[in-house]
Amino acid sequence: MIRVTAVYPDSIAAELGLQEGTELISVNGRQLEDFLDWEFLTAEEEFVLHVRQPGGEEIEFEIERPLAESIGVSLEPARIRRCANRCDFCFVDGLPDGLRDVLYIRDDDYRLSFRYGNFATLTNLKPHDVQRIIEYRLSPLYVSVHATDPAVRRYLLRNPTAPDVIPQLREFAEHGIEFQTQIVMSPGVNDGPVLRQTLTDLYEFGPSILGCSVVPVGLTEYSKHHLVREPTAGECRAAIEMIEERADVALAQRGLHWAFGADELYVRAGVELPGPEIYDGFDQVENGVGSVRWLQQRIQTLSSAHGWQGKRIGIVTGTAMAQLMPMVLGPLAKATGAELELIPVVNTLFGPTVTTAGLLPGVAIQQVLMGRGDLDLALLPGESVNDDDLFIDSTSFDSLIQSLPVQVRLSHDFTDVLRVPVTA
Repeated sequence: MIRVTAVYPDSIAAELGLQEGTELISVNGRQLEDFLDWEFLTAEEEFVLHVRQPGGEEIEFEIERPLAESIGVSLEPARIRRCANRCDFCFVDGLPDGLRDVLYIRDDDYRLSFRYGNFATLTNLKPHDVQRIIEYRLSPLYVSVHATDPAVRRYLLRNPTAPDVIPQLREFAEHGIEFQTQIVMSPGVNDGPVLRQTLTDLYEFGPSILGCSVVPVGLTEYSKHHLVREPTAGECRAAIEMIEERADVALAQRGLHWAFGADELYVRAGVELPGPEIYDGFDQVENGVGSVRWLQQRIQTLSSAHGWQGKRIGIVTGTAMAQLMPMVLGPLAKATGAELELIPVVNTLFGPTVTTAGLLPGVAIQQVLMGRGDLDLALLPGESVNDDDLFIDSTSFDSLIQSLPVQVRLSHDFTDVLRVPVTA
């Protein structure tokens, strides 16, 4: 059963008389468990919908509609599948006290992997889940492999019952499911020979594994530093050599690069980023893989940016991206005619070792912009706020705007804001 949270005006749902609080019970006699069932079972021109109205009345509707026409309801969020692992580098364990309750949820949900590209370990799947993934062809799935050696993977996940991942992936692959995979590299555990073996095993699995990224483990001041550490520059360089060796093999054999290092890996190694051609369509850009090259390509699509000439624009980012952002700001200045200033922000919530822009607290951004009335505009990383426009420290974007002497906009790739002129 799924509960309706909103009904859109002039929709099929409104015509049927569905209301906020209506319970969607079944489609064609099949019980509805969550949004996956709803989306897949209603993907027909004709179906029978069984509902229970807020007053308790149960009704069956025989629905006929063009496939392009939405039913017109919003659904309550699905209950998130909790993680069965206790990784030493777990993000939740690296959080300070006092944040929003939702941030402390350990999620490991294959449904969110399919819909949003969230990485999941697949260690908490029940037979019913396996059946749904196969029936609904949930592909591609984004899978945190970390290591193909079962003992090493169980150690990394701190989960002695974690299944052997290769047979698990093979069962899905036999039914046409494809995967994007990642390895969070924990030095002394799954780097070195283990990393080489993992890359080899995943590549030799076959084309169902579309690609594999290697991301260096990231820790906050609150993480389990007695159990895990961040990799050194030398360890990152060694990992890059393995990645690029595997990419060379994949390019020669399959015509794609397949193996990638996150931008952060290159930053820590002190190695220049590879060119944009190696990222095979930037399928893992949300995982920090090829972010800089992707931004450069996005900026190249700009023909012009009216109303930006001569304006002073502050570009706010985390300290990791700040090391690479000059590669982006050059083409951006040329495209806009604006005077651009890079404004790196040290993370005051998690500590200076957390350098990603997406985890910047609103208070830290506020502190660096409080006295910047000399700027015409400040651009903030769009990934630093959630769907409710809240930063990770629960500062709202609206309150930040009201507190600052400078106009502020959120941007994911610069092209999303450049079509609006900068006002005086």
